[in-house]
Amino acid sequence: MKNIPVLNRVSLSIIVLLVTASTTFAQTKAAKIDELIKQYVANRQFNGAVLVAEKGQVIFKRGYGMANMEWSIPNAPDTKFRLGSITKQFTAMLVMQLVEKGKVKLTGKVTDYLPDYPKATGDKITIHHLLTHTSGIPNYTNVPRFFETLARNPYTPQAFTKEFADLPLDFEPGSKFNYSNSGYFLLGVIIEKVTGKSYATVLTENILKPAQLADTGYDLFSPILPKRAAGYEKQGGKYVNAPYLDMSIPYAAGSMYSTVEDLYRWDQALYTDKLLSASSKTTMFTPFLGSYEEGAGYAYGWSIGKTRVGERKDSLVLIEHGGGINGFNTIISRLPKDKQLIVLLNNTGGAPLSDMRQNILRILYDQPVKSPKKPITDLLRQSILSEPLAKTREKFNIWKTDKAFSVNENDLNNLGYELMRDGKLPESINVFTFNVEAFPNSYNVYDSRGEAYMTAGNKAAAIQDYKKSVALNPRNANGFDKLKELGEPVETPKEATVVVVDEATLASYVGTYQLAPSFSIVITQQGNKLFGQATGQPAFELFPESKTEFFLKVVDAKVSFVRNDKGDVEQLILHQNGQNMPGKRVR
Repeated sequence: MKNIPVLNRVSLSIIVLLVTASTTFAQTKAAKIDELIKQYVANRQFNGAVLVAEKGQVIFKRGYGMANMEWSIPNAPDTKFRLGSITKQFTAMLVMQLVEKGKVKLTGKVTDYLPDYPKATGDKITIHHLLTHTSGIPNYTNVPRFFETLARNPYTPQAFTKEFADLPLDFEPGSKFNYSNSGYFLLGVIIEKVTGKSYATVLTENILKPAQLADTGYDLFSPILPKRAAGYEKQGGKYVNAPYLDMSIPYAAGSMYSTVEDLYRWDQALYTDKLLSASSKTTMFTPFLGSYEEGAGYAYGWSIGKTRVGERKDSLVLIEHGGGINGFNTIISRLPKDKQLIVLLNNTGGAPLSDMRQNILRILYDQPVKSPKKPITDLLRQSILSEPLAKTREKFNIWKTDKAFSVNENDLNNLGYELMRDGKLPESINVFTFNVEAFPNSYNVYDSRGEAYMTAGNKAAAIQDYKKSVALNPRNANGFDKLKELGEPVETPKEATVVVVDEATLASYVGTYQLAPSFSIVITQQGNKLFGQATGQPAFELFPESKTEFFLKVVDAKVSFVRNDKGDVEQLILHQNGQNMPGKRVR
């Protein structure tokens, strides 16, 4: 045997050390992720499966809790979960494949592919509008009593389309963003019409088989599907089976199932040209407002934004989408620059997946983790049902100041409605009152308590709360409707008038404004239009009502810009929910 030169032995030792160090770091991060998820599990906030990849390599995957609580079958990395709206990215991929083949045009109208669709709307809605939620077609899941009247019945895609096709548009196509399952349902119908095959068949042939996603598919109730998780929801502090939903209803907007392992394979396939060319992927991942550099908006089946991780000063491009369907909520988050991936699939509904994702990112980028807080919902439910109100209020005030607990507006609201459904109106009103006291600047807490007062027959209190609600949010249509129903004359506010502001003035507002250590608003310009994007959110157009004041149409909020004595813009002020939040210009 020849002697190995000293230099080569040293080089070999360095390589071994580097590999060992890399493996050790991955193991350390895996242990931290496991410890983090266990805290959410202990708080009864998560029950599902997790996969995390760093630089393209899986460093952690594990199941937590039960896939089937009745048979005590645990969740695992190969457990199949319903995905909900994560389905939309697969539908978008199928559409883009048809675009590449010349069978569909992004500028094509709905009536080009579905001649029987109402021409009054179908002649002006394009495929692009459907992909970007800018079609104006009402979201069918928002139809009154949808879950009571439609969700349990099987439909063909063509038959169900009639449930929303004749509804008037919410707005002119292309003028606004409004998340709509109807648009992606319609894309599924168009895919079937163009190919002459079922959506499930096209999905299997064009994505699942080429990408080797053997544990992914269209979820139907009747087939025997090994390792399929059951869906559960919390009710009265306990888990119950989630309500039945016929999977012909979510269809191309939300009917798929998969595993964390298969979604990793899907993520890896997106880095190749196996399913779609590089140029078409660029189109698919380009947000319809702004660009990657501006970090803005909803693309085709994906939300594109920027996120700050911990105390890092730079922002990272985040491509992700969540899903929610009876008994399940899900998220897939991709950071393409570093090939990071986080997949969280939960089968008890309502898990704080965005918070979990952000904490896992902190681990990946060596930032301090924020310990999960315990929700107070179960404690409050128990106290409100068994103890005097004064005692419950005393406990509630303690929980509010204890950093170990989370007092969440939506959680309290859901508990209030749960008690209403159970016929416990006094207790429900008390919970809504706690919510009002904790979040006095939220219009929704007054709206909810107003509904409880209305149900209890307390007309005067209901009117008072609904008036407060619409004062905080003049776009709260439900509040105005309820006031009319209660016989209270209230004038609906008129839409603010849009004025013209020159492009040079708009350009002077472009920059980043920091309102809190982890919350900023990025202002960008496109010609004569101004856009604002808050941390972790899509970008939305800002409409000028004066040279320095702008309003949003998607939410009841305004921003104003402040100049210093030299005339330089130095501050942005966000006006929302009765609060004025200043942000210093940092760049």
